[in-house]
Amino acid sequence: MPARPRVVLVPGSPPGRSSWFRLTVTVVCTAVLTVLAALLPAALAHAESRTVQGGRLDWGIKSSFQSYVTGPIANGSYSLTGGAATVGSSQFRFPSATGSYDGSTGAFRSSFAGGVHFVGHRKTDGSYELDLTLSRPTVRISGSTGTLYLDVTSKAKGTGTVTTSSQVPFASLALRGINMKAGDVTGVVLNDMPATLTAQGAKSFAGYYTAGTALDPVSLSADVQAAATKTATPTPTPSKSAAKKETSSGAIADGAVDWGVRRTFREYVTGDIAKGKWTLSAGAEDGGALFRFPGGEGTYKSGELTASFKGAVRFTGAEGLDLRLSGVRATVDDGKGTLYADVTSTDFNSTDFTGKKVPLVTFTAKGLKAAKGLVKVTEAPAKLTAQGVRVFGGMYQAGTAMDPVSLAVALTDDAKLPALPDLGTTPTASETPEEQSARPSVSAEPVADNSGGDNGTSAALPIGLAAGALLVAAAVSVLVVRRRRSRPATESAGPEAD
Repeated sequence: MPARPRVVLVPGSPPGRSSWFRLTVTVVCTAVLTVLAALLPAALAHAESRTVQGGRLDWGIKSSFQSYVTGPIANGSYSLTGGAATVGSSQFRFPSATGSYDGSTGAFRSSFAGGVHFVGHRKTDGSYELDLTLSRPTVRISGSTGTLYLDVTSKAKGTGTVTTSSQVPFASLALRGINMKAGDVTGVVLNDMPATLTAQGAKSFAGYYTAGTALDPVSLSADVQAAATKTATPTPTPSKSAAKKETSSGAIADGAVDWGVRRTFREYVTGDIAKGKWTLSAGAEDGGALFRFPGGEGTYKSGELTASFKGAVRFTGAEGLDLRLSGVRATVDDGKGTLYADVTSTDFNSTDFTGKKVPLVTFTAKGLKAAKGLVKVTEAPAKLTAQGVRVFGGMYQAGTAMDPVSLAVALTDDAKLPALPDLGTTPTASETPEEQSARPSVSAEPVADNSGGDNGTSAALPIGLAAGALLVAAAVSVLVVRRRRSRPATESAGPEAD
């Protein structure tokens, strides 16, 4: 049997008051330090940054600049890249927030995907005097200051020199007294933060504006994940589909089509004329600039594809607008792709149209091949078909450029489809104002400092640590006083004094 723990005393020295004093202090300190050791990891874990995953940033850059680019002087346009979308009448939406947030300090960092490419003042050679791309916005907040960073590619006004810069501190953000410290929140929501062009931003803005110019306000929302907890690493098990190969029949295991219909059509639906909206059903997903129709089924073999997908999108608005697209299908034959849908529509002339498997757009899909169990077409330019003209009530002519088509089909169970732009969570229309205000988040309005809240947890940890320290000091003080009171008057406080 193992030896039992015991206290060892020096032979020939009976346990006097001094020894009992040392023993008592040791026991008390050990007990308190044990409690502190248990509390400290929890306190440190609470202070760790938490992951930001999912969300969007809405920003119009500068409304007057947009009007200038698309107006009669520059006679230009803009295009969206990387999943960026339009929202409202003059804002761009950048999706897929990724970063970190520390509720104890208020430090926040999040990057967003997508970009906007402006062109204007077309030259005789087909190039543009104005050529500016702003992409990958990143917001960093520390203390009471915030900065918006951007990747910028610009052509200097006058000289035409093209410059590409990564993460330029483009604008300073005014937090207006916002308290970024919070407890166990599930999201960060910041609305209408005033933005001012920095000196670096003015330089990268191709000289169109000077430092200090007011830009459009910035709004963002980002989901904050729960703090990670350490768990035992599970023993890896072989994937059931790891050894699965592409079947000779070419059957599709999964698939999705991503298509935004047409940007200007979406803007028309939600704009001041139609004042409408779109709704998704039957599994369709909203990626901001596009809609995803998932659950692909069908076959692929030797560059030819036939697949059907789930989901539906319905556009409704004033003047009788009502368009529903469902039963989406895609075919690729000899390098040419066609996107079909079941259509039910009523246009602004109250003209009804209903059709099954109506060919909406054609797209290029040359050299379609499988790679690692996945067949993909990425942002293929698409044109409206003659049949598609009726679907949109004659708003567009045959051959009109529509939004590009992206599709992916998995031929094996372990092949992963491309990720959909992540817009994060938003309050649903069914929520009451009271329910929305109760949602844990960092508010965009000035609020009292509640950094010590967190349901009592964050406050309890520092208080527990302080109390533990005080307990140690108190225990030692009491024992020292008792020791001194019980010490004989003739005993001197020499080197062996406690």
